[in-house]
Amino acid sequence: MQQEELIALVKRIKEYKCEMQAVEVKAAEKGCPTKLYDTLSSFSNQDNGGIIVFGLAEGRGFSMTGVYSAQDLQKKVTEQCKQMEPVVRPLFTVASFENKTVVSAEIPGVDIAQRPAFYKGVGRIKGSYIRVGESDEPMSEYEIYSYEAFKRKINDELRVLEKSEFNEVNQSEITLFLAKLRTKKPNLADLTDKKNLALSGIYSENRLTLAGLLLFGLYPQALFPQFCITAVVVPGTQIGDIGEDEERFLDNKKIEGTLPQMIEGAIAFINRNMKEKTIIDQNGKRADKTEYPVRAIREIILNAVIHRDYSIHTEKSPIRILMYRNRIEVENPGGLYGRITLSSLGKVGADTRNPYIASNLEIMIDTENRFSGIPIIINEMEKVKLPPPVFENGRGVFKVTLYNEKKSETADNNKSVAENLLAFCETPRTRAELEKFTGFSRYYTMSKIVQPLLDTRQLKLTIPEKPKSVKQMYVKA
Repeated sequence: MQQEELIALVKRIKEYKCEMQAVEVKAAEKGCPTKLYDTLSSFSNQDNGGIIVFGLAEGRGFSMTGVYSAQDLQKKVTEQCKQMEPVVRPLFTVASFENKTVVSAEIPGVDIAQRPAFYKGVGRIKGSYIRVGESDEPMSEYEIYSYEAFKRKINDELRVLEKSEFNEVNQSEITLFLAKLRTKKPNLADLTDKKNLALSGIYSENRLTLAGLLLFGLYPQALFPQFCITAVVVPGTQIGDIGEDEERFLDNKKIEGTLPQMIEGAIAFINRNMKEKTIIDQNGKRADKTEYPVRAIREIILNAVIHRDYSIHTEKSPIRILMYRNRIEVENPGGLYGRITLSSLGKVGADTRNPYIASNLEIMIDTENRFSGIPIIINEMEKVKLPPPVFENGRGVFKVTLYNEKKSETADNNKSVAENLLAFCETPRTRAELEKFTGFSRYYTMSKIVQPLLDTRQLKLTIPEKPKSVKQMYVKA
């Protein structure tokens, strides 16, 4: 970072009066903070790392304090960095602002194969942190395990089930699978049934594997009740909204069975509850148009089933489908796996958490195991001129959201959402008003539309000294 960049960052911190996902502020006017380990860990565990800025006091309205000694501060911070595993290599910048010395320490993100980065003094379990907004939060046991599973190539789908017998499967489905397998993979045609089932990850050590149970079991939920899909239709735009007859849900179903059965059941549930309209073209030809592209829905359900986490840490967590008036959300346990990031979704080949399930479903129900699901979802939404899908990677949860509204009813259809929002904000508006205007969720409205307008100074806060105030409003700059 150049000195000019550090000064610009300090100005932005003072303007917004808050820390950020990749920015932590420390005073350091009387000495080096003694406990930087949480932040060093959380920034190291982010793909793009983070920046610690020394010389501002968060507790005093982010006022300038300066640092006690730029040279000694760098030395002391480096000493703490050496107590991390792996060792953190910070990049320092020193600058002067308002006659005070400020120092930044850029903390690089470590390679995923080395995560979680943690403080050696307390060990991996207690010393691993993750950045959540502006705070450093201890990693959960599952978050730590997910990194270990990737590094050690643990295939939870191949767990051998001691309580399950191989005869507890649908034998006719097994026979059909083996026939398709030999047709699609001629090099396996001469192998025995037992050998093919073992190579496919269905059978091991004379026992059924978890993959085998989920694909061919008579009733997989007898052993794993929450390896299922829960689906609800909400009358409004938020959980808790009540319908005309005071009903909380317009439809509510727990979808069980094998993975192919659950995929079919989930798609049927969504199709049943989607709105559909009939369009007559200029030639008098009739066509039915669904609320969401059917092909996109299928890909989302396939991705959720194939890429969810099937470890012991998520056995109590089902896949969730929530249909609201203006959107549909699909959540699956297990965040993005391996090296894939939100920005690279659909652009590069991804690490596969459950390669045997993915490969077997490709044979059973003709799925495409070619990393084409995300591009299909994006393209299908674009074809019908709906907003692009929103992908979110939370703490152990991956969520896809599709919106069914092209733009706000009060918007000018010839302008972008951002342009319409700016016109709407000629008068100061609350967060709730912005959300209602766009028709999108609060997260999408604030992070994808409002924040970029704030960053480019097209919008401004009415209470800039208290950005999180409940009375905060947004107005065109």
